[in-house]
Amino acid sequence: MEKPSNDHSQKLPVMESFYTIQGEGAHQGKAAWFIRLGGCDVGCVWCDVKESWDKNAHPQMTVDEILSEAIENTPPSRPSIVVVTGGEPLLHELGGLTTALKQAGFSTHLETSGSSRLTGSWDWICLSPKKFKAPLPEILPLADELKVVIYHRSDFTWGEQYAARVKKSCRLYLQPEWSKSETVTPLIVDYIKKHPQWQLSLQIHKYINVP
Repeated sequence: MEKPSNDHSQKLPVMESFYTIQGEGAHQGKAAWFIRLGGCDVGCVWCDVKESWDKNAHPQMTVDEILSEAIENTPPSRPSIVVVTGGEPLLHELGGLTTALKQAGFSTHLETSGSSRLTGSWDWICLSPKKFKAPLPEILPLADELKVVIYHRSDFTWGEQYAARVKKSCRLYLQPEWSKSETVTPLIVDYIKKHPQWQLSLQIHKYINVP
């Protein structure tokens, strides 16, 4: 992991950034600026952005450059949501980036597997644990949203283990893995009917063909 820095000249590998709507979870349907950072050490077999895994394959941008893009491509009204995702964004020190974003009036949202140490100042943390590399225990009580991707039937029981370890106010979501959505979505619906503390998360951006 890179050394912490609050310097706006700090560089991060940015695979892509774009303005769209949040397609998943608690903030589904809201406009958001996405920053997808390169680098991942989790390696989900069903990952749909495997090209994000190699941080060296993506251009290095300074915090100032990343912030300027966000300001230039979103409405001037604040707070606008900025979602930092990956890859696994917590492979990088994010204190400088989130400080700059918050000073500019943005609301900072993180999407993470929780497999690396938490850095940065966040208004919302979406934790999506993976079997391939477990989240660090200290991030579990900090999650505002727990999103469990369902690929096998066994994932329901596995997800409950994490639901028991997050704070009471954490919102619980079950999301079908995209390639198996036709098969597992009915299973999720049946499960939620029996366990109503969970909610369904669908990747609506894929249904409506937006980034």
